[in-house]
Amino acid sequence: MKLLQGQAALVTGGAKRIGRALAMALGAAGARVAITYRDSEADARKTIADLEAAGVEASAVRANLGHPEEIRAAVNEAVARMGRLDILVNNAGRFETAPLESITVEQWDAMFETNTRAPFLTAQAAYRHLKAARGRIINIGSLGGMHPWPTHAHYCTSKAALHMLTRSMSKAWAPEISVNCVAPGMIVTGEVTSEYEPFARRTPMKRNGTVDDVAAAVMFFATGPHFITGQVLSVDGGLGL
Repeated sequence: MKLLQGQAALVTGGAKRIGRALAMALGAAGARVAITYRDSEADARKTIADLEAAGVEASAVRANLGHPEEIRAAVNEAVARMGRLDILVNNAGRFETAPLESITVEQWDAMFETNTRAPFLTAQAAYRHLKAARGRIINIGSLGGMHPWPTHAHYCTSKAALHMLTRSMSKAWAPEISVNCVAPGMIVTGEVTSEYEPFARRTPMKRNGTVDDVAAAVMFFATGPHFITGQVLSVDGGLGL
């Protein structure tokens, strides 16, 4: 029996890269899947087509997660299409390299808007549906939220805030909703090039991560004991040790 048969999942930013892998894994486990996308319409169409080809009931909702009203509308539309909501994966994220002394207010705010505020607002919008289903929230954090990277201060800080938001949600919304976080390290989502080799050499497992590694961790929180909550799980091959 598929572990998520009869359940419904929403993955933000699920059109490509890690988000696509998460959507495909949830679908393979039997869930109905909705994804959000902003500009990646072609990727979203392909992901939905691939899910449907695998026998998964799937849909895509366009939403700019920087706009609270679009977040609420996207959640409502996803629930209307699927009939319920059991799992929310806050995957959509922003990444940028910038010297700390050069980061502008606009860059800082944009990073927090996507990486911290959007998961908060999406979870709020989904709260009543998840509470009714005794559901789960899985946030996608980062190794950068645990370790300071000097040229990614706004990114690291936004992800650290998401890790704390995970813990706060887990206490505020227990016992009905479990809330956990997966924090990937160096995950290669495209062609493996020489620029990634230094990270692989520094990683105790002697390789960089894959989207399947992240998906496996998300599936643990999606299908494992509901009793587990408030956890931040590193998926970094030991790179952060």
